Amino acid sequence: MKNFFTRQDSFWGVFASILVLLIFVLGCKKEDGTMKTSESYNPSDPVNISDFFPKEGGGGQQLVIYGDNFGNDTSIVHVTIGGKRAIVINVHDDAIYCLVPNQAYKGNIEVKVGSGSNQSIVVADTAFAYQRKMVVSTLLGETDDRGNYDVKNGPFDDCGGIYKPSWLKFDPKDSGLLYIGEDNGGDIRLVNFHDSTVTTPITTGMGNWSRIRTIDFTLDGNYMIIANDQTDKNGIATSILSRANDFKDPQVLTSYKDCNGAFIHPKTGELYFNSYEKGQFFRFDMNKYLSQGDLGIKDYNELFKIQDVGWEFHIAMAPNGNYAYILVINKNYILRTDYNWDTKKFMQPYVVCGKAREAGWVDGVGTEARLNGPYQGVFVKNPDYAGQKNQYDFYFTEQYNHDIRILSPDGKVTTFAGRGSSSIDSNPYGYIDGALRTEARFDQPRGIAYDARHKIFYIGDCENHRIRKISMEGK
Repeated sequence: MKNFFTRQDSFWGVFASILVLLIFVLGCKKEDGTMKTSESYNPSDPVNISDFFPKEGGGGQQLVIYGDNFGNDTSIVHVTIGGKRAIVINVHDDAIYCLVPNQAYKGNIEVKVGSGSNQSIVVADTAFAYQRKMVVSTLLGETDDRGNYDVKNGPFDDCGGIYKPSWLKFDPKDSGLLYIGEDNGGDIRLVNFHDSTVTTPITTGMGNWSRIRTIDFTLDGNYMIIANDQTDKNGIATSILSRANDFKDPQVLTSYKDCNGAFIHPKTGELYFNSYEKGQFFRFDMNKYLSQGDLGIKDYNELFKIQDVGWEFHIAMAPNGNYAYILVINKNYILRTDYNWDTKKFMQPYVVCGKAREAGWVDGVGTEARLNGPYQGVFVKNPDYAGQKNQYDFYFTEQYNHDIRILSPDGKVTTFAGRGSSSIDSNPYGYIDGALRTEARFDQPRGIAYDARHKIFYIGDCENHRIRKISMEGK
């Protein structure tokens, strides 16, 4: 099945590009198969545009413009599409071969040949139908040429760099607020889309936390749950903070060592958290705690161990609550655990993609796929699955493949964004905005959040110390 975010990278886009090139080459040949002789531009004769092909496409699309008196010198031929400068690849008297520029929204085609008093300017009668595509851009954060940055509060264009943007979570009561968890001793930052500012409402010292790993909210949105990762078995695993007190009143909720994350079931409200120690998967009765407030910090149950010691993982709950994915960060695979509605517990998990201890970058189905450091994921409804039991794709970040991948309901893994083109740079990582697969680069992305209303992804790009954005051009 197609994915509605990646149609611009489909087979037909490649086919159209090849077809355009063939048309240009064939158009420059005589009937006997020999190449036509291209004449120089004659400023005494008019320049005309008679047609162009294809009629529609996005940035980077190859385009042939047909006409008369274009000459044979690319240095004196200038093309703009939608007011944006196009790259002219070749010119042959009656045809110009060029690349459609990004953000050429209006699509009007203008050709200039020559210079000064000898310049001719002509505009095509019809416009090129520019098709917007999903691209990667930068929302906020910056570093200098050496990778140094300041950590400070302020507007998007002057907030310094983000320390380790490892976990992203929208406020369930205000979609204009996005919380960022900074791992490795950092704080919780707040991206406020209402006034385009970044602040630090929650600091590590407030809760005596060692490593803030994840952020979640209770079903009513009145409480925030923070997972803390530390080595003391009697220390803080999870903390609870109330909206009534502006999330300034952290209290210990459960205690254990090496907690990688804590997550609320989207339908029942139960709290699930884990431990790296032995790969334990714990359940805590959050509803009883909120109604009675009499549970102690150790009142939780171990449901299962996902494999053995030293398994670092995060849990992603499906919107319908029927199952959850377990992203095993340090062992490079993803499990699924199904929810038993009778017992109100998750059951022993099984592998859906990747293979334990085998890192790699391979798109494929199930255990044929290879992952490297899967971290956080979000469920995105796919209209192509309408009428099916599971209508969600799962988009997840990968630290060490430096990309965003998609896991479909049938276990197929594909690469959505990142890694750029190997012809540009053999390194899969970096900091480049642009087309999802041909240009965009990340450097150890971890956090991801999805704004379903506007169809925008936000990415915590850790080693670039930025929040990146994946959206349709012009949004």
